[in-house]
This record gives sequence, structure tokens and C-alpha cells, in this order.
Amino acid sequence: MPLRRIRTRAIALAVVTAGVVALSGCAGASSDSGSDSGYVTDGKLTIGTAEPAYYPWVIDDKPESGEGFESAVAYAVAGQLGFADSDVVWVRSTFDEAIAPGPKDFDFNLQQFSITDERKQAVDFSSPYYETTQTVITVATSPAAGATSIADLKKFSIGAQTGTTSLTAVEDVIKPDSQAQVFNSNDDAKLALQNGTVDAIVVDLPTAFYLTGAELEGGKIIGQLPQAEGTTGDQFGLVLAKDSPLTKDVTAAVDALREDGTLDRLASTWLGSEDTAPVLK
Repeated sequence: MPLRRIRTRAIALAVVTAGVVALSGCAGASSDSGSDSGYVTDGKLTIGTAEPAYYPWVIDDKPESGEGFESAVAYAVAGQLGFADSDVVWVRSTFDEAIAPGPKDFDFNLQQFSITDERKQAVDFSSPYYETTQTVITVATSPAAGATSIADLKKFSIGAQTGTTSLTAVEDVIKPDSQAQVFNSNDDAKLALQNGTVDAIVVDLPTAFYLTGAELEGGKIIGQLPQAEGTTGDQFGLVLAKDSPLTKDVTAAVDALREDGTLDRLASTWLGSEDTAPVLK
């Protein structure tokens, strides 16, 4: 074979080989980029919530509407992360599935997950986007049904579960004229309210929404109590996969929304309005 032809074939082979290497390098870079992003789907923010998701956290079980406290928070976080509303994808999971160890099909999930050390062993949490308040509830037939202030409540018989911040709120915030009624569980307190043994009970806000909406006939939220000095409520955080590369950015987004007043505004809109749970004074 002539030397010129050998040289031509060698050059062609070198060009092909270099092209294959270059393409391989590009493919690797693309794959690494997607993996490093940490998102379930590049260019999308995948958010998990319950099935079904209840009022007032999500309105009409439609998180994509942006209506309801947690739905609104989710879109606010998305905006902080640089995503348009149209780039948000919703998936559903049970409460237990979301906080179980292992891979996730969401970037973060929110359905009133209290931040606890035990759960932190299996998943990551953002900083808190909401801290529960203690809430006074009653039934329509109770003499306390017309109460609109802490002063109004003092003359009534009020109960709460033993050993809880709810009981502390009764004793330290309401300070009723008669001794607070103490129960072993919220179920016992609910039964006492139903049969008229007490005029009202105090529970945390999520429990208040559930009891008045699903458990108590004629259930009514009288209002939220200001936090008793030296106490804190349960703190809700966004759940992410354990050691997620997104945890830092998601936490920074939540922190920014807290600092600029957005979280307070959304809580007031969806959790503290006159037709949901007014704040008592």
C-alpha cells in the first residue's frame, strides 16, 4: 500500500477516534450535570403532597391552583428557587411514604411534617415554614360558641390534654376562672366537649381544623391563642431525601420568605382569616 494512502487512513482514523472521545465526554458532562442538579427532573421542580390534601392547607385538593397555605408556600419556594409556576410538577404520597428512608420521587414534600430528631435520621428538613399555634374550639351548642376574645373565655370550663402545650396555653394564656380540665388524650377531650362536660377545648391548629371539620358535629374554631411565654409550637418543615443536594438551597428559600414577611402573610391569608381561625386578643 502506498505510503500516502496509509497516512490518509491514519488521519481519518484519528479524526473518528477524537470525535468518539469528544462525544463521550459531552455525554458524560450532560449526565453529570443532571445528577449534580439534585432535581428529580431537570428544569422542573417536583413537589409532593398528600392524597387527598385537605383544607386549609390545599383548597379543593388541587395543589396546582396555588390556593391553600401549603400550596401557596410551595409556589413561593419555587419562585425563590428560580422556577416559574408552569415548571412545578405535583406528585402525591402518603405521610409515611414521604418520611421513610430511601429515594424520593419529589424534590420536596409538604403535608404538615413536624421537624423531629427521629425523622431527621431518615430524611432532611428545610428550616420551618410554619409553627403551630394553640387553638380554642367548641361546638355550636356550647355556651362558649359566641366567645370572640380571651376575656370572653375566662368564665367557661376549658380542657386540654395533659402534658401538652395546649394545657399550658389554657393555664397561662386564657387563665380561666375555674381550674382547667385535664384529659389523657385529645380524643377524651373531644368526647367531653361533645357531651357538654366542658365548654371548649384547646388543641394545636392542625388538630383544630381536623376535629371541627371531620369529627365534631357543629364543630367551631373560636380562635388561635398567642404563644405562651417560653413555649414553642410544633415546627413544620419541607421534607427532602436524606442528604439531598437541594436541602441548603430550599432552606435558604424558606428563610428568605420568612425574612421578607411572605410566610406570615400567607399564614394570615389562609390560616388566620375571620372565616378560618382568627387570632384572639
